[in-house]
Amino acid sequence: MHLVAIGGSDAGISAALRARELDPHSDVTVVVADAYPNFSICGIPYYISGEVTHWRNLAHRTTAHLEATGMNLRLDTTARRIDPGGRKLLVTGPGGEELLGYDKLIIGTGAVPVVPPISGLSGPGALGAGDGVHLLHSMSDAFALMHTLTENSPASAVIVGAGYIGLEMADALVTRGLPVTQMEQLPEVLPTVDPELGALVHAELTGHGAEVLTATTVTQISRAEPGSPARLTVEATTAGGQAVTRSADTVLVVVGVRPDTGLAASAGAALGARHAIAVDRQMHTTVPGIFAAGDCVVTYHRLLGETYLPLGTTAHKQGRVAGENALGGTKEFAGSLGTQVVKVFEHAAARTGLRDHEARAAGFDPVTIGSEADDHKAYYPGSHRIAMRFTGDKPTGRLLGVQMFGHRHAEVAKRIDIAATAIFHGMTTDAISDLDLSYTPPLGSPWDAVQIGAQAWVRQSGSPVSSPAEHPGR
Repeated sequence: MHLVAIGGSDAGISAALRARELDPHSDVTVVVADAYPNFSICGIPYYISGEVTHWRNLAHRTTAHLEATGMNLRLDTTARRIDPGGRKLLVTGPGGEELLGYDKLIIGTGAVPVVPPISGLSGPGALGAGDGVHLLHSMSDAFALMHTLTENSPASAVIVGAGYIGLEMADALVTRGLPVTQMEQLPEVLPTVDPELGALVHAELTGHGAEVLTATTVTQISRAEPGSPARLTVEATTAGGQAVTRSADTVLVVVGVRPDTGLAASAGAALGARHAIAVDRQMHTTVPGIFAAGDCVVTYHRLLGETYLPLGTTAHKQGRVAGENALGGTKEFAGSLGTQVVKVFEHAAARTGLRDHEARAAGFDPVTIGSEADDHKAYYPGSHRIAMRFTGDKPTGRLLGVQMFGHRHAEVAKRIDIAATAIFHGMTTDAISDLDLSYTPPLGSPWDAVQIGAQAWVRQSGSPVSSPAEHPGR
């Protein structure tokens, strides 16, 4: 068996590791477009902030470790074209063009940053890293930004976008001592949670000195006029039509990603949601002998069906499934719930499952209830309040989604994991109170915060109390 995986990030490496684990005699080659296989792209903001002291520390595994598993890494090698009939892959590497034969192929090309329609970002004379304008999605992007920060010593920064990466970069740049202005087109920051929690994130940003401009659409980024104290000018318009202008020495544009599907599509692979590669739950594409996984493929969501939801955790799981099935297995990807968490200075925001409008669009009859609880017994020093929003299906009581915001030491991430586990297994909100969770006053309460939030939903929703067995998951 000769297995070739394209992509050296989460999906490609996970696939290769799983194949070598199952069959140590399999011939596994991983084609990596750069020199940084298995690096944590999610860790880049903490390298930028200085909290991760060296970029090499972002490697999940070193190149030597990966090669010790028996895989063949082809670094600085770009996949150019797939010949599905001949089962060959054309690549360009340090030695020039080469054809690699394969028995099975796994595409893990990931995603690329969205370049919004902002004047100055594309076309002739477009601004780039040398001008202090950066996208952020790869190790090369990280090095370019670090060069700007260390060599040019910018005195100010504008961040376009206030999603997960935008918020983490606001944290990172403020930690480095830069004045930061964050501009978000939507009405509130972190639009993947309800505005009630987004407002708490907003307050955390402003409380640490960042200027936050929501409902503000950036229209142009240009070089500043000669004699200006800053290198760049950012022009924007508010939802009410008011012009907004800010000067900055560096601008970071982080408004999301799109699946990188050109290679797969040119080989005849069908596309699905958001133009991502269509795959079944075993990660087969529509082309015989070719699998795909990670940020380039559609996502099976346990409550929504097919969608597109690029997450590192999902890519690892999908890659593992693809690697196993490329060797003849029948493993299925169990599905995502979109479970996410982000640290913003001293607090964290998290979500899993569906929000009210998402649940309604999916055919549920949702009710969303907000509540608060202490992270541990208030009489023990250092307790923090956690703000929560529970979404459940009123007719059945089924838990559909949970959102949380609390102090970074309030175990928000682990508590959202409890909710994710409950949703994964189709539990009712009422049944959350039956979970046997740990308790000691410095760390929790006899009723954990998750259970208090669930009980608030049961009291206020008007939903009938029922057991999980009465309403199994879809």
